[in-house]
Amino acid sequence: MQIESEVTTGGSMTPASREGKYLTFELDREEYGLEILKVKEIIGIMNITSVPQTPDYVKGVINLRGKVIPVIDLRLKFIIEPIEYSDRTCIIIVDIASASGKRVMVGIVVDSVSEVLNIKDDEIEDSPNFGGRLGTEYIMGIAKVKGGVKILLDIDQVLNAEELNVLDKAA
Repeated sequence: MQIESEVTTGGSMTPASREGKYLTFELDREEYGLEILKVKEIIGIMNITSVPQTPDYVKGVINLRGKVIPVIDLRLKFIIEPIEYSDRTCIIIVDIASASGKRVMVGIVVDSVSEVLNIKDDEIEDSPNFGGRLGTEYIMGIAKVKGGVKILLDIDQVLNAEELNVLDKAA
């Protein structure tokens, strides 16, 4: 499934700018959302070539129409128990901006893709503060939609600069 989107500049989002379209997906029976403008493509699980001496959550690289794309398993990155991949498992190709402004295409493995939702600003609350020891900088906010909650991820913050550098070298 090809998703048309524009390249956006990196940086933190102000609360007023969080409204928009989000691709929602599932990880361990929890719903998450990504800004649709960061999503380039959704593909089924495919052969992933492992790369030695990378962190556990880095599954390896894929060849996508001649481009080598690093792939991370979001379950492992978020320290969630790994599961066997199924026919619902997907790789979401996202465009990530590092702190230096460099752009990196990365595949993220998720349990399943749900839907694209138009989330209004009044449906989004700031991410909860769990104290200084738990970092939540990658959570853009919590959306209250359809009687449930969706954790909205700032995909540019999920991987830090050092991790992006490792992925860039792996590709």
